Amino acid sequence: MKIVSWNVNGIVACRRKGFLRFLSDTKPDIVCCQEIKTQCPLNTPGYEQFWNPSQEPGKSGTLILAKQPPLSWTIGFGIDKFDCEGRLITLEYKDYYIVNVYVPSIHPHNAPDRPDFRLEWDTALREYIVKLSKPVVLCGDLNATRAYIDSYPDNGKNEPDTPFFRSEVREGLEKLISVGLVDAFRVLNPNKEGAYTWWGPKNKNRAKNRGSRLDYFLLSGELLSFVQSIKFHKEILASDHCPISMLFYPVKPKREMDDDDMTAVWRSIDSSSLHRSNLIAGGSHFVSL
Repeated sequence: MKIVSWNVNGIVACRRKGFLRFLSDTKPDIVCCQEIKTQCPLNTPGYEQFWNPSQEPGKSGTLILAKQPPLSWTIGFGIDKFDCEGRLITLEYKDYYIVNVYVPSIHPHNAPDRPDFRLEWDTALREYIVKLSKPVVLCGDLNATRAYIDSYPDNGKNEPDTPFFRSEVREGLEKLISVGLVDAFRVLNPNKEGAYTWWGPKNKNRAKNRGSRLDYFLLSGELLSFVQSIKFHKEILASDHCPISMLFYPVKPKREMDDDDMTAVWRSIDSSSLHRSNLIAGGSHFVSL
């Protein structure tokens, strides 16, 4: 299974710039889009469409395209003050949930109450994930740069002027991960530098790779062994973000995991420098990928 996450910065504009061609070329099974800005006709044969546009046209909104119909799907948290912006869609499958999120950003020109709104939204997302009854594949634009390695050096120098690198924003991301999620790309690539997914509207920043990693796959720990690879499609220029894709092969364990198995899995998750080979060895009780 191939899952794609992409902040399209307006689905209408992205469609005009090659969105459908990207789908045809890469053939993902699930596509999670953020910042769609509006709902529009989209010709996607073979995919079911799940829309959650903002109540205010021209802002935020999310969309999932899925080849396999889910058991159920929902939008939002069930909290009006957050759900009106269309920032969350959940698809339920037999063994896991797919959660597409577009986390609110903080900018210097925002209303004074917007930073507090962001922190409250982070808390709502964390509480929502904890309540889900199955493992989770959460993906999307989290509007946060997790660490210095995830940003071009100049981007993190002046924290108050760098909304993605503010202490409270990074703390919110770490709290989300702490509920049992894994930053799959960083676990598989612990020391990789220059791995960015957003460069802003200035083409010169992208040409010089002066970007930040704002787009993530966060997985429940027990799903990590099913990840084969994660790719950043930097050559796709239809948005100021690039699409990211994950090859993911969810299979059932050969047997039920006992306490020793679970201990081994969680130890592997906690080691940020663990290499791919160790992860596979640590998860050897699973069916081979």
